Amino acid sequence: MLKPLYGLDRRGLLRVAAAGVVGASLPRLSATAAEPPQAKPIGFGKAKSVLIVMLSGGPSQLDMLDPKPEGPTEVRGEFAPIATTIPGVTVCEHLPILAKQTDRWAIVRTLAHREHNHLLATHVALTGRPTPVPRGGSDLDRVETRNDFPNFAAALDFIRPRGDGLPSGVSLPNYFIEGPLTWPGQHAGFLGAKHDPWQINGDPNEKDFRIQALSMRDGITTDRLQSRRQLLDNLNRGRNSLAGPETDSLRDQQDLAYGLLTSGKLTQAFEINRESDETRDRYGRNKFGQSLLLSKRMIEAGVPVVQAAMGIVQTWDTHVDNWGRLKNTLLPQLDQGLAALTDDLTASGLLDDTLLIVMGEFGRTPKISTLPGQTIPGRDHWAHAYSGLFAGAGIRGGQVLGQTDAQAAYPVTNSWSPADICSTIFNALGVDSDAALMDPLDRPHHLLNGSVISNLYTGASA
Repeated sequence: MLKPLYGLDRRGLLRVAAAGVVGASLPRLSATAAEPPQAKPIGFGKAKSVLIVMLSGGPSQLDMLDPKPEGPTEVRGEFAPIATTIPGVTVCEHLPILAKQTDRWAIVRTLAHREHNHLLATHVALTGRPTPVPRGGSDLDRVETRNDFPNFAAALDFIRPRGDGLPSGVSLPNYFIEGPLTWPGQHAGFLGAKHDPWQINGDPNEKDFRIQALSMRDGITTDRLQSRRQLLDNLNRGRNSLAGPETDSLRDQQDLAYGLLTSGKLTQAFEINRESDETRDRYGRNKFGQSLLLSKRMIEAGVPVVQAAMGIVQTWDTHVDNWGRLKNTLLPQLDQGLAALTDDLTASGLLDDTLLIVMGEFGRTPKISTLPGQTIPGRDHWAHAYSGLFAGAGIRGGQVLGQTDAQAAYPVTNSWSPADICSTIFNALGVDSDAALMDPLDRPHHLLNGSVISNLYTGASA
């Protein structure tokens, strides 16, 4: 079922709750003094959309994109390397299709940051920033709050609001929740629920998959909905005495609900059954493959930021049975799904203006370990060096950026942080480098808070 978080559902239609916003003042764009025009960074405005394939839990760099076959036994793992289309570059043997398509991809082997906890690392990965306030030692102190920094889709929605009935961001097919823990970095944070990305919680591989929140109940036609909308507008105009931030937020969400319900373009994009059996088979008849197919349809519909999650929260958290889980499920599905996705985006020309990123919140430890009480070994959390894939929107494929040491533990060349990924995303979307948000405490936050990864476009060695 699709619904925006803290907001609309099928029964609610145009009846929504106002969003709470931290602090007494509303967030706003900062005003900056006029400056002489400067040359835009390379890659500026190359992307109309961004698709982030989030491998939640932290995929192993050693067992995927940065193998170390000459490393010691306690490091190298069970998989053999295979050659790619890039001379001298290898990847894991269980990524055979990717190995033949590395001309499309830039492999970055030296992503790095300081957070080794899933929750804090997810906030860093999806916002480009550490959590804004110190968090306690318990995971319960690190959960999602309205103090968090807005994620990419939410920030874009705030600085570049849409009026065409399409959301600025869609996340699918899961929200990262583990028991009582809701991982931060997934919504609009201090901007308020109005700017939250739309969330799809469901399996597109199921036969009865249907986005009910974008379906009007039997007997509710577009004309009838428009009539109800007019009545609601009349009621709202009669409540001028209630004007204020909360009332404005309520009306904004009503406008969003109405736009989505009457947007035939978005409704059709969710109808994955329109795809042929052959196409669906190419992506893989599993939740991950069909989620990538649905993501492609979101891109085709014009959604600027789409996030697709591989499995549920911590799917890639391979403390136990690292090699069995990778070999039997995770890598084959990733390999097949990415191949079909890039094939289709290339054939349609959409890869030219779609920035495609595949990453986790961190990587895995070089040293193999076995948890107490377990017999099948795995790897633990590691944020000092991990790998990602980048393609499309002017990025030069067929290259590797960054080099790690003999154990894939630390970078020995230049490294890039989530802040740099954040800046690369907004730069690709054509957001000016001086764009900033003011939080409820009137503090400025520049959206491009790192350095654009220019090597992705130039092919220069790191």
